[in-house]
Amino acid sequence: MLRQISGNARACIIVEPLFIIPYSLFITYASVYMLVLGLTEMQIGLITSIGLIVQIFSSFVSGFLTDKLGRKYALLIFDLLSWSVATLLWAISQNFWFFLVAAIINGFHKIPHIAWTCLIVEDTEKSKRALVYTILQLIAVIGGLFAPLAGLLISQMSLVPAMRLMYFIAFLSMTLMFIIRHFTTYESEIGIRKKQEAEKMNIKKSLQVYGETVANLLRNKTLLLLFSVYVLFQFQLVMQNTYLSIYLVDVLAFKDATIAIFPAASSICMLVLLFIVIPRIKEDRHQHFMIIGFVLSIIALIILVLTEQGNITAVLICTILLAAGLLLSNPYLETAVANVIEDDNRANMFSILQVIVLLFISPAGIIGGITYKIDPKIPFLLMAVALFFCIGIILASIRRQKELDK
Repeated sequence: MLRQISGNARACIIVEPLFIIPYSLFITYASVYMLVLGLTEMQIGLITSIGLIVQIFSSFVSGFLTDKLGRKYALLIFDLLSWSVATLLWAISQNFWFFLVAAIINGFHKIPHIAWTCLIVEDTEKSKRALVYTILQLIAVIGGLFAPLAGLLISQMSLVPAMRLMYFIAFLSMTLMFIIRHFTTYESEIGIRKKQEAEKMNIKKSLQVYGETVANLLRNKTLLLLFSVYVLFQFQLVMQNTYLSIYLVDVLAFKDATIAIFPAASSICMLVLLFIVIPRIKEDRHQHFMIIGFVLSIIALIILVLTEQGNITAVLICTILLAAGLLLSNPYLETAVANVIEDDNRANMFSILQVIVLLFISPAGIIGGITYKIDPKIPFLLMAVALFFCIGIILASIRRQKELDK
């Protein structure tokens, strides 16, 4: 698959494991780590929501900064800030305030995310973009196979020392990746042109461009429908990433070291799907496969809330279904959004998209914290409802397209 990809997309893909593998090691236990260091579920939800509010601000300025600095320098500067500095802070965290500052700093990762998206998409043919996102998903899947190493470290060292080590490893690996990627990529033609235009543009003009972008978005019904699905999908994903590990430890009574088995099972399932199912999916049927992915995720969430303590078989089934659902929905949703946005206005449009997404999902952490306190099952039922609405919107979009084709 990699032979079919060239340019910036290829350079970014090759170094991606240096980010994904250490990220996969610590992410499963990030919420549990906070819990062990004395934070409450409400404080964890508050940190998640404050981090998301910072992401709203960084998303708003990301289009301007990506054009002003150029894709490459925006990527390098803000990746070093939002990930290298944040992982070091997490490694030495002692209490709520350490995690809050780290979340605020990490919230600026939306700037390099927009720059990275532009870099991998702008010089890649439309027909190859789904392949790029599929390969990135594959790398994420393979990274998940390393999650049991985290469980092994925790069983040998206990959770807090092991997490501190994993965060420090992440700092070294991610920093190395950012530097290598900077010297193996080039500024895209659109990036060079947008940088030249941005140099002549003042703040007033930049805000005017943002206003025009929002107006264009509101006129584009196809884009609005896609954005609605994207917002709901990200809302439930934030809740899942924040509370799934806590639920497994707190409610289902699994040991800290044991929960690393589930990301590995998820990765194995995704690998099978990537090599057997995904190549058979036709591009014109991607909407139907997204719906199947959402349905599988809903079934998984229902199984999870019905599972009794210590039932590892049920949680494995749930994990496999969630993995299959994510793989069938996420790459095609990302590709659909990437393809519907014009290259010439990509940075600003992605910036606006991220602001809209974050405005809606920023309360996810607090909502999750409040509902988890009432009943730990409620956040997962809310995720299922969000995915149910995703299905409804996609079906409405399909009907609308059929009417336009007549």
